[in-house]
Order: sequence, then structure tokens, then C-alpha cells
Amino acid sequence: MSAETTPRQEKLPRIVRAMAVIERAGNALPHPFWLFWILSAILAVVSALLAGLDVSVVSPSDGETVTVRNLLSGDGLAMAISTMVENFATFPPMATIVVVIMGVAVAERSGFLAALMRVGVSRVPASWVVFAVAFAGTVAHVASAAAYIILVPLGGLAFRAVGKSPILGIVVAYTAIASGYDASPVPTPNDAIFAGITTAAARIISPEVYVSPLSNWFFNIASSALLATVITLVTKFVLSKRPDLDADPDADLDDIGSLHLRAQERSALRWSLSTLGAALVVLVLVMLPTSSPLRGANGSIVESPLLDGIAAVVAFLFGLTGIVYGARAGTIKKPGDVPKLMVEGIKQMAPVLVLFFAIAQFLAYFDWTHIGDVLAVRAAEVFESSGMPIAVIFLLVLLVLTLVNIMVTSGSAMWSIAAPVLVPMLMLVDVSPETTQALFRIADSGSTAITPMSPYFVMALGFLQRYRKSAGIGTLASYTLPLAIAMTVTWTLLFYAWWLIGIPWGPGAPSR
Repeated sequence: MSAETTPRQEKLPRIVRAMAVIERAGNALPHPFWLFWILSAILAVVSALLAGLDVSVVSPSDGETVTVRNLLSGDGLAMAISTMVENFATFPPMATIVVVIMGVAVAERSGFLAALMRVGVSRVPASWVVFAVAFAGTVAHVASAAAYIILVPLGGLAFRAVGKSPILGIVVAYTAIASGYDASPVPTPNDAIFAGITTAAARIISPEVYVSPLSNWFFNIASSALLATVITLVTKFVLSKRPDLDADPDADLDDIGSLHLRAQERSALRWSLSTLGAALVVLVLVMLPTSSPLRGANGSIVESPLLDGIAAVVAFLFGLTGIVYGARAGTIKKPGDVPKLMVEGIKQMAPVLVLFFAIAQFLAYFDWTHIGDVLAVRAAEVFESSGMPIAVIFLLVLLVLTLVNIMVTSGSAMWSIAAPVLVPMLMLVDVSPETTQALFRIADSGSTAITPMSPYFVMALGFLQRYRKSAGIGTLASYTLPLAIAMTVTWTLLFYAWWLIGIPWGPGAPSR
């Protein structure tokens, strides 16, 4: 054992111990479904105590006095029972995410998204393969959880094809997806979920607020390019210097697959991409006249039927592309196959929809008790009286959410808990809901690649063990940690620069 490798090997047990602590603590948490019912019970007790103390605030929106209501009272029980179905049916992300998933499911299960990723990482020069895999990781989020299944093993293949360490390829692909999960340049189902939760939270202060699924789109585009660049630099100057990047000599790589497309798949991909391009051209042509029915009042694009229905547009484009690909590749043989693929996509979303039921009730109870109003107003008053700069508040929020994300890796669950407090609180100190949501994206993504609480961490470890059987939790964490830290720090700096300059986060979403 050389003196050079000894320090590295001494550090791994500490990482393993730290990861084990996180894993044990996280495993002690209940399933998110039960977590929200437990939070609802805690909310009920707290509301009874605060109502008994007659806690109230003056609403800054209309000057009316808002008093905490007791969820354990007769009125509270009546509300909880009578609105349960309505709460679920009107939960903002519900219909949007179902519509988007039906379209994405056709594109994914027809093979289109997998083919696009394979060709994307196979047709780049060796010197660009790290950036290509990293950028593909940010784009792959459109496939939701399938991104991990498709791209992580492809990362190893792509690196091996150009003479680089396949272990490094696994790490780059996994970290790009996990720690850049909310930075996709293409609208994703997560955008719809976050926008719906943010809208519900913002309406605590202003009932007319609407946050679009594209509200952070400009920021996401810049973030994806920046994060891919950061991954490339850290991989080149830090990770590639590690002495432990070789695969096991006896690793069985025959079943890992291939980057290359069959002739039929290549033809199908060309047809589907051409169809997508044609559909986008038609959409632009329809939007060009100021009198277009897809534009809003006075020819507005920002406030228009197009953006109001962007979820349906995205679903249609993915569905159309998937149908064309499937028809040419043979994965869709008859019209009846299309709704079957949609059903499979909805089945995949079933756990999320079940979670939405619990989340919808918690948010409805939280809104009814007015505790969110009280917390938001009181916290805003504390910030104003302390003279704490908004930039410092942003950093505190980011640190807290980043730590929480290590334990609660479900973005929708964490945002459902945090948004009803953070969004109204920051609105009261003149921070837009879109700004708070952009800040949340960083916290929701940055630490994901290092926490064993993520089910995809275990999945990535399984892919890594194909190349090195002895790899464990600490092994993967030691690879992803430098990348995750660099991505979080750089992404945060981008956020501050974006906010200070005043660049819009997305269409109709000013940052200042």
C-alpha cells in the first residue's frame, strides 16, 4: 500500500460512518404519506393552543385581523370531513401532473427518450464526453425517475467507449441527475408540481397569484449549462486524479448494454425529431399574429392561453413525438397501444398521487387554521425589525432546506411542508413566489447525490458495483461529495447574480 493511497483509504471509514448515521436517522422517519398525517395531528394540537391564546395578526393584504382557528373544534372537524374530496380534487398540481405524465409516458415507453439519450452521449468527441453526459443528466429529468434507469448505466458505457473510467461515468451521470434534478432546460413534471404548490402557498397572501410551470424556465436553462460545466471541471481537476478509478479485472460487462442504435431506431429517431421540429414551427407560426387566439389581451404572450395551458402543450408534444417514434421503431403497433402506454405512466405515478392525497389535506388544514398567515407575518416582522438583508435570509433558508433535503428526499413532500411558510413570509418582504421557488430548487437538488436516503442512491450504487463489487455507500458518497458541494455553491452564486441583476426567472416571472 503506497503512502499516496493510504490517506484516501483512511478517510473512507469516516464517510461511511457519517452516511450510516444519516441512513439510520432517515430510516426512522415514517413514510411521507404518514408523515403528513402526523404533521396534520401536530397542526391540530398547535392550532388549539394558539386559538386558546387568541393569537392573531393584521393581514397586510387587506388590513383585516386574522385569528388562528382551532382545528380540533366542531367547525374544524366539519371542515376536515366535508372538504376532503374537494381538497384532493382541487390540489393545484393534481390535474397538471397527470396530463403531463400521459404525454411523457408515451415518449418514454415507446423508447424515444432512451434513444435520444443514447445518441446524445455517443456522438460527441472524447474531450466532450464528460460535459455531454452531465448536460444529458440535466435534460433527462423530463423522464422523471426513468432518467436514473436510462442514463446512469449509459454514463458508464459512454466513458468506457472513449477510454475513460466507467466508474467515473456512473458517478458523473448519477450526480448530474440527482444534484441537478431541478435544473432541466426542458419543462418537466416537477415544474408543474412545484408551481402548483407555490401557487397554493402564495394565495395565503394574495388570492389572485398564479405561478406558471414555466416560472423558473430561464433560470433552469442557465442552471443546466452552468452545472454541466461545473461537473466537467471538477471531474477533470479533482475526481480524475483519484487512483481508484479502475474497474475490477473480472467485472462482467456483457449485460450492460450498448450505446449504438439499430438502423430502425435511428430512422425512428429522425422521423420523431423532424415531427417535433415541424410541430414547434407550426406553434410559432400560430403565435406570430398579435390577434392569435393563443395570445392574451393586447397580444400578450406572458398572460396568454398558451402559457395557461402549457402543461397540455408539453404533453401533446411529447405524446406526438413518442407516437411517431413508436410507430417507426415497432414499439407502437396499433392505436390501442398509445393509451396503454399512458396507463403505464399513470401507474408509475400512483405512489405520488397517493402522497398528494395526504399533502392536499395537510395544506387545506394549514390554510384554514391561519397559522401560515401568523407565521409569515411574525417572521417578516422579525426580519424587518432586525434589519437583516434579504441576501442573508436567502442563505439561511437555503442552508435549512439543504439539511432537510438530506432526510426528506422527496421534493414535492419537502416543498409542501416549507412553501406555506416560506412563500408568504418572503412575499411580505417583497420577494416574489417565483424567487423563493428558484431558491428551493437549489436546496432540493444539491445534497441529493450524497444522501443514502434517496432510493436512487442505492440504484446508482448497484450500477457502480457492476464495475467494482467492493463499492459501498461510502465509496459512492466520496465520489459524489466534491461534485455536490461545487454544484451547490456555484448554483447559489448564480441565483444571487440573477436576483441582483434582476433577470426574469421565466416568462412573466420578474426576479425583483
